[in-house]
Amino acid sequence: MNGILPLWKPRGMTSHDCVFKLRKLLRTKKVGHTGTLDPEVSGVLPICIGRATKIAEYITAAGKTYEGEVTLGTSTTTEDAWGEVVESQPVEKTIGRKNVQEILNRLTGEITQTPPMYSAVKVNGKRLYEYARQGIEVERPSRKVQIHELMLLDDWKELVGKHPRFSFKVSCSKGTYVRTLAVEIGKQLGYPAHMSSLTRTESAGFSQGDCFTFEQVEEYVHEDRVEELLRPLGSGLSHLPKMEISDTLAEKVKHGARLEEPVNWPGDIEVVMNHQDRPIAIYQRHPEKPGVIKPVKVLFND
Repeated sequence: MNGILPLWKPRGMTSHDCVFKLRKLLRTKKVGHTGTLDPEVSGVLPICIGRATKIAEYITAAGKTYEGEVTLGTSTTTEDAWGEVVESQPVEKTIGRKNVQEILNRLTGEITQTPPMYSAVKVNGKRLYEYARQGIEVERPSRKVQIHELMLLDDWKELVGKHPRFSFKVSCSKGTYVRTLAVEIGKQLGYPAHMSSLTRTESAGFSQGDCFTFEQVEEYVHEDRVEELLRPLGSGLSHLPKMEISDTLAEKVKHGARLEEPVNWPGDIEVVMNHQDRPIAIYQRHPEKPGVIKPVKVLFND
């Protein structure tokens, strides 16, 4: 059983809960997720089964799209709706759509974020949320992330009320904290804010229409149709360039051989080596030997 199961993660479960449940349902230990989704976040969570666990890091590193909601007027310890309120400043003025859109435009592109204290980022070998639960504030490393698209949803002209809400869509790189993005939007509007809901709508090319719910997985298992749940390894590598290779070259690639760099090699990026439309390895330029490419990972050696 080798492949990618695009799961629609329900709210109320951690990503690890999903892996644990699928191990029991599919009766296999080799199951891994592709990037943590907070328990209260629903959405696309590609799950790697069997040999597909070898490419989990590539799916994790691929772009993601979310639909979320910002609530103005209150901030929380966790930057979402499930933390304790730390600041409250009711909105006393009308906020126009144009004003919000201008802020979203400024936050599109490369931005710097500081991870929230309630996050899984490690500092000195310990996750930030462990410090947060002990009430310890530590210095957090900032990171640069890429916001590819940030746009408003729904058709409104003005935000009114003491705690107005609005929905947005964001396509972003790995490592982006959408909670922190929501807080920053509020800050630039002049108010405390938090992310009041979030759904991941796309991950590594998989969308909601590709996904299976746990109820559907159970049904397929009961009907002995598990293979129909799985997508091939190549579908998780769709964001990487591909190179189709010959039978002769494939034998060398399967054994992890270093090769002469092809004339049409795309540059200093990783490339999927395909044989008969199946990915068998991932290669890159050798860092020390010009004109040579080397394997990063061999996926199939049979």
